[in-house]
Amino acid sequence: MFVRIILTAFLTTVLAWSVLTRVSEGAGAGQPYRVHAGDTLWTIASQHYGGDLRQGVWAIQRENDLADAQLTPGQILLLP
Repeated sequence: MFVRIILTAFLTTVLAWSVLTRVSEGAGAGQPYRVHAGDTLWTIASQHYGGDLRQGVWAIQRENDLADAQLTPGQILLLP
């Protein structure tokens, strides 16, 4: 009986930990940004990132799986 209680407690802990880990990974998801006419990755990076703009542009491209810099007005980007 004691082994069953310990095993149940262990499995419950593992399950709770796995759920909480997934929730915390989602918490780091990017901030949504709606592309406006005339926006470029460079202008968006300059408005939302300090420092080297290339790093901001690359981060936006990686976060959104963008193969190139082509943006469409109304497109939703996630800003890391």
